[in-house]
Amino acid sequence: MRTALSIAGSDCSGGAGIQADLKTMTMNGVYAMSAITALTAQNTTKVEKIVETSPDFLKSQLDMIFTDIFPDAVKIGMLPNARLREVLAERLRFYQAKHIVLDPVMVATSGSILMETSAVLTLKKELLPLAELVTPNIPEAEILSERKITTPEEIEAAAEFIGKTYHCAVLIKGGHSVNTANDLLWADGQMEWFYGRCIPNPNTHGTGCTLSSAIAANLAKGYSLSTSVQRAKKYLSGALSAMLDLGAGSGPMNHAFCLTGEFS
Repeated sequence: MRTALSIAGSDCSGGAGIQADLKTMTMNGVYAMSAITALTAQNTTKVEKIVETSPDFLKSQLDMIFTDIFPDAVKIGMLPNARLREVLAERLRFYQAKHIVLDPVMVATSGSILMETSAVLTLKKELLPLAELVTPNIPEAEILSERKITTPEEIEAAAEFIGKTYHCAVLIKGGHSVNTANDLLWADGQMEWFYGRCIPNPNTHGTGCTLSSAIAANLAKGYSLSTSVQRAKKYLSGALSAMLDLGAGSGPMNHAFCLTGEFS
């Protein structure tokens, strides 16, 4: 069995973060592991408290994983401060981790800024050059490219700038200000649009976590980057189309929409 590691924050309500990543990776056929960067007290309506993991404890988690069950792919999510990013980058270089998918988690769907300025600088310097793929939403792509994005042409220009600047592939996700379900992949100078239909589901908590984890799982299984994105986008559409409705706010998706068998 292929393996994948999620390095992210915990969502106690189960819709995003580590919990969404583990569900997604399992449903996409790999053995899922986790290194937790922060504990959050949150539900579908708000994030009430965040307790950050210490850099030393993050290092210990990574050492235990990489020295025993080496991951075939790594997904990186929430990293709330610069020191955690520095430790993570050093350990990923030390172990020569492969198939790193970075979900920058700078701006929430609600528009809330989730990352300190110093952490953004460390992200650009330390982690982006290590990533095989970075998966920003529109507001995050605006931060990384230092430009406003409102049209498909501006998405293409931003993706090319990010890719050439940080030497990684870029998947800019639709939605937000462009109001489409179309995503653009820039890799090795080539652009590929992945077109999708807008699913009228208000419960979209954890979509970014889910997409990046599904991509990592498919890379772990040996699929190409383009095919991994295509398969992940199809899985995300299925999870949204299941129309799970839990909680009073923007609720989670049904990550197990395609689960069948005796124990389901």
